Amino acid sequence: MQTVRLGRTNITVSKNGFGALPIQRISKEDAAHLLRKAYEGGINYFDTARFYTDSEEKIGYALSDVRENIIISTKTMRTTVEGFWRDLEESLSLLKTDYIDIYQFHNPAFCPKPGDGTGLYEAMLEAKRLGKIRHIGMTNHRLAVAEEAVRSGLYDTLQFPFSYLASEKEEALVRLCEEMDVGFICMKALAGGLITRSDAAYAFLADYPVAPIWGVQREHELDEFLAYNENPPAMTDEIRAYIEKEKAELSGDFCRGCGYCMPCPVGIQINNAARMSLMIRRAPVDAQLSEASQAMMKQIEKCINCGKCKSLCPYGLDTPNLLKKNYEDYKTFL
Repeated sequence: MQTVRLGRTNITVSKNGFGALPIQRISKEDAAHLLRKAYEGGINYFDTARFYTDSEEKIGYALSDVRENIIISTKTMRTTVEGFWRDLEESLSLLKTDYIDIYQFHNPAFCPKPGDGTGLYEAMLEAKRLGKIRHIGMTNHRLAVAEEAVRSGLYDTLQFPFSYLASEKEEALVRLCEEMDVGFICMKALAGGLITRSDAAYAFLADYPVAPIWGVQREHELDEFLAYNENPPAMTDEIRAYIEKEKAELSGDFCRGCGYCMPCPVGIQINNAARMSLMIRRAPVDAQLSEASQAMMKQIEKCINCGKCKSLCPYGLDTPNLLKKNYEDYKTFL
């Protein structure tokens, strides 16, 4: 089994981490079955967040009896000290633990630091002093904020999107983390569903000192990643050629589906509709042409061009224009 060291935390985790966002969409018992199977199959790292509704509760339910054998990271989106402590205590309770291995600020718009007036980083330090957390991390989708966090020396880990669709700037961020001995936790290794071959995704990441957390919701998905524990995919000429073809096809501006532009004031499902042109060519067409999908895309007609989604996009996309382009393209399939 391949493992990776999370920088100066000296925590060693399986190269396959369990991203627990999707388990909020399934029942408690189904989630417990997946979590337990993941643990018994060799996965020792589980990442969740207070924002992921009942994900923490499901992890606590399934894995509290093996707590000493696993690594748990969770996150808070709170912007006040009071909210920080409320989230932390609730996370500890739901996870059925008295400590969190890595506690992360969840996609803040700025880099919390001592003396910045928010008191957030000081709260992290106090939580660490009390033994409630062991390491301080940050997740982000903004390259500038992520770089600032790594260079500050204040963060033990960074969670950031990284896949074979990454730009040179994102690859440089991985190397900066390596240089600064900051653990790189890799989210969106499948680019929000745009990457359809997990073996190619895994083989690419094997060349980097990163810990991927794969979002798992179905048992066949878990089985696929568990198989990689014993037989990890290696880069081959075929996979390398495939990745180059993928990068050429998906180059330019595209929606990663992160959802930070939501909610839309007129109810447009931006994070799905803004990447329909790609999804309809990379997934079974019938699913994308269902009545529900057609209704979702027709909602774009109600766009009022308020610009809210554009201002919130961490990738700087012209989201309203992207929505309209996707809708026009979608109509050619009807």
